[in-house]
Amino acid sequence: MNQPRLALVKDMPRVLELIQELATYEKEADAVEITTSDLENDGFGPNPKFTCFVCEVENVIEGIALVYPRYSTWKGEILHLEDLIVSEKCRGKGLGTQLLDAVVKHGEQLGVKRISWEVLDWNEPAIKFYESKGADVKRDWNVVHLDEQGIKNYLNQI
Repeated sequence: MNQPRLALVKDMPRVLELIQELATYEKEADAVEITTSDLENDGFGPNPKFTCFVCEVENVIEGIALVYPRYSTWKGEILHLEDLIVSEKCRGKGLGTQLLDAVVKHGEQLGVKRISWEVLDWNEPAIKFYESKGADVKRDWNVVHLDEQGIKNYLNQI
């Protein structure tokens, strides 16, 4: 097992496979709309929208952590961890810890004031993992989304 490294353009097909695996695990198998081309274009241009770390086992990417910058009106610059994914067959082997370590080191190098992410309330293994690393899981906050159709509906009301 190698240490996490920054993802390369050529890694994006496998990154998308892991994103789809996570969506299936989270009971949202049909929700993934992004393509390999989207990941390639959005992550590797002159102004990349995200940073992705990958972790390999026997030369196969089995884990990813995808982050991007955000801004907090209370704290200033923060880093958002969109997804930390480890393939089902490699869970419990330390990849999640290695990826989270890479994200935290990256955030520290950027000088961010906070690293934030969401976790589903029923995903107790992930919650326990994050809490074991010192993360404060905010169980009294609700995630709010306005999806593409919601945006259209909203705009039709104004």
